[in-house]
Amino acid sequence: MHLSSFLWLFTLFSSTWAVTVYGVLGTQTLTTATLPSGTASATPTTSYLTNHGPAPFTTLAAYNDIYLPPPPIPSPAPNNAFNISLPQEASKLNGLSIPQSGSFFGFSIEMSVAIQLIGTNSTRLFVPFLNLMALLVERGGAVHVRVGGNTQETAFMVDSFPDGKIMEKDKEDASNPTSTPVLAYTVDLLYMLGNVSSLVNVKWYLGIPFNDTNWRLQIAEFGEEILGDNLLGFQAGNEPDFYGVHFHRPLDYSPWDYFGEFGLLTGTYANNTKITRKKTLIAPSTEGSVWKDPLNPDNAPQGPEAVWNTGFVQQYDEFLSALAVERYPNNNCADIFPSPGTTPVDLLTLFSQYLTHNNAFNLLQPYLNSTMLAQTWGKPFLMFETNTASCGGFQGLSDAFASALWAVDYGLQLANSNFTGAMFHAGGQNVSYNPFTAAPTNESSFHQWTVGPIFYSALVMAEAIGTTNTSRVKDLFPNDGNEFTPAYAVYENDALARMVLINFLDDPSGAHDYTATINVGGQQYNEANGVPAQIKVKYLLAPSVSEKDNITWAGQTLGGRFQADGRLQGTETIRSFPCDQAANTCQVTVPAPGVALVLLNENAQQAAVEAGGASTYPTTVQTKRANTVTADPAVVATSNGNNGKNRAAHQGGTSQGGANGASGLRLGLGAAVVGLVVSLVGFAGVLW
Repeated sequence: MHLSSFLWLFTLFSSTWAVTVYGVLGTQTLTTATLPSGTASATPTTSYLTNHGPAPFTTLAAYNDIYLPPPPIPSPAPNNAFNISLPQEASKLNGLSIPQSGSFFGFSIEMSVAIQLIGTNSTRLFVPFLNLMALLVERGGAVHVRVGGNTQETAFMVDSFPDGKIMEKDKEDASNPTSTPVLAYTVDLLYMLGNVSSLVNVKWYLGIPFNDTNWRLQIAEFGEEILGDNLLGFQAGNEPDFYGVHFHRPLDYSPWDYFGEFGLLTGTYANNTKITRKKTLIAPSTEGSVWKDPLNPDNAPQGPEAVWNTGFVQQYDEFLSALAVERYPNNNCADIFPSPGTTPVDLLTLFSQYLTHNNAFNLLQPYLNSTMLAQTWGKPFLMFETNTASCGGFQGLSDAFASALWAVDYGLQLANSNFTGAMFHAGGQNVSYNPFTAAPTNESSFHQWTVGPIFYSALVMAEAIGTTNTSRVKDLFPNDGNEFTPAYAVYENDALARMVLINFLDDPSGAHDYTATINVGGQQYNEANGVPAQIKVKYLLAPSVSEKDNITWAGQTLGGRFQADGRLQGTETIRSFPCDQAANTCQVTVPAPGVALVLLNENAQQAAVEAGGASTYPTTVQTKRANTVTADPAVVATSNGNNGKNRAAHQGGTSQGGANGASGLRLGLGAAVVGLVVSLVGFAGVLW
C-alpha cells in the first residue's frame, strides 16, 4: 500500500439535502422526502432542437443544453400486454451465456483525464469517484477500470515535474485526427490507482505505448510492482487498424504488420526481468472499420477475423491474458473535426436509432464468431472501449435518458453474446457521453460533479448480474420479438433469479406502458409451478427519453448537473407485486420509458435490499479555525470541492490543463488517515 500520512479527499458538508433539478419537463425540487418515482406530469419548459444536422451549443459539451424531441410512437405500436414463459432450471433453456461477473460493466478513463476523475495525485483522491465506485462494488463485488485510450499511445514516464504535478500534456505535438496530446506522467499515477484499490475494490487495466517499437515498459514494470493483484492486464495497441488512416504508420499498415510488431513487443517483454507476470497482454483491440475479413469483406463493422487469420492467438498465447475489441455504434467526428467531404450526423434522425433493441443486437453480430473462438482458446473477450458515439458522443442523446436505456440493453446484449466485460469510456468536459464528470476547476468551490445517465445503467447491470460470478444471461425476444420491448433473463447458480424488462417508448400519458405476465416452470417444462408468492421490482425511470437530470434508480437519484457527490439521495423504493401461484403468473408493468429489474427468488430479493449499504468516506479532524463551525462528522456528506483560497493547491486539473498541489510524504500505512476538505456556499471551513 502507498498512502500519505494524510489522504486528502474533497467533500461537501450537508446535513439535509435538497436540489432543484432543471429537467426536460420543467423544474422540480428534490429532497430526501420527495423524489420522482414514476412518470412526471409537469408542463414542458424545455426548448427542443428543431434544426436538422449538428446541434449548436455554447457551453462545455458535458453540460450542453441541447434537448432532442422524443421520437413519436411507432405505427403500429407494440402490444402493451404479453406473456413471458421461462423454466426454473437453466439446463432447460438453450442459448444461455457463459457465466458472467457483476463487474461486467466497467469504465474506460482516458489516461489524460485520470487526474480530473480519480485524484490529483496519490495523496488526494476524489471522494465522488470513490463513492461512485463503492455503489457498484456493493452491487457487483468489484469494478474494472481501464486507464488508457488514445493518450496511452504517446505516454512516457518521467521522474518528476518541477511544479509537483503527476501528469503533463503537450498539445503542441498532437498531430492526429483525435487531437491526442503527448502525455508525460510520474510513477505517482500508479500509486494513486493503488490507493483507490486500498479503499474500494477497483481493479485496473493499463496500456503499453505502441507509437513506436522502442518499447517503453515502465508502466508494466511499476504497474505490476505497485498494483499487484489489482492489475488486470496491459493493452498492447489501441485500435491498431486505425494506425494507418490516423498517420501513425504507413497507410497500408496491415494485420501482418501488427502481428510482427506485437512479436517485437513480446520478445522485449519476455526478456524484461522486472516483469514477472508475462501473460498479461490484451489485444488486438481493433475497431473494425479498416481491416477486412478476407472471407466476409462486406461485413460492417468487421470483427477481428483479419487478425485471427494471421495465427495471432496461437503464436502469442503465452502472453495473452485476454482478447479485446473496441466499438462505438456511431461517431460525431464530422462535427468535432470537420473536413471536406464529411457531413455531420443529423441528430433528429439519429435519436430513434438508439431507442430500439435492433441497435445493440445488430452491433454485436460481427463479433459472435470471435466470442465463440475466444471460448475455444480459453480467453476472456472484452469490449475494451465503447459508448454511444466516438469523438465525444452526441449532445442531447449521449447525455439523455435514452442513453441509459440503450446502455442497459447494450450491456445485457454484450453479456448475452459472451463478451466477458465492457468498458464505457469517459473523457473530460469537452465530451457529452461521460458516465461521470468532475466540475471545471474554476467552479469546484461551488459546483459538484455531474453523473451521466450511463452510470445509472451500470447500477442496473451490477444488480442484474450480482456478485456470485455464476449469472448467465439470455435475450428473450418477447412480444413477438418487438424491437421496443426487449427483455432478458438472468440465471444464477443454475436457477432463474432475475429478469430485466425495457420499454424504449416515450409516452407520459401512460398509454404505452406495458404489462408482462411472467410464467415460471409448469407443465411445459416438466416442472412444478415456480412463481413465488410475490416478486419485487426496481425501476430505472425518467419523465422522458430526452431527460438529462431527473433520473432515478429505485426512487433514488445521484442529482442533476453539478449536484452529485457520488451518493444516492433519497429513500430507496422497491415495489412488491403479488403473484397468482395457482395460475402460475406474475404481472409487471414497465413505464414508457423505463427499465424494470424483476427479482424472482428470495436470494435475488435479499441481495437487492442489501445493495443500499455502500460505504462513504467521512471526515475526521479539523484544521482551519477562522470562520468555521463545528459539525458532527456523521452528517458530513462527501463530494469534491475546496475553499477558494486553497483550491490551487488542492484541486486537480481539467481538460484545459489544471493545476496540482504538493506531492506529499509517502508512507506505507496499515490504514489511511482520511481528511476531507469542506466547501460550502456561505461557509469556508476545512474539516479534518
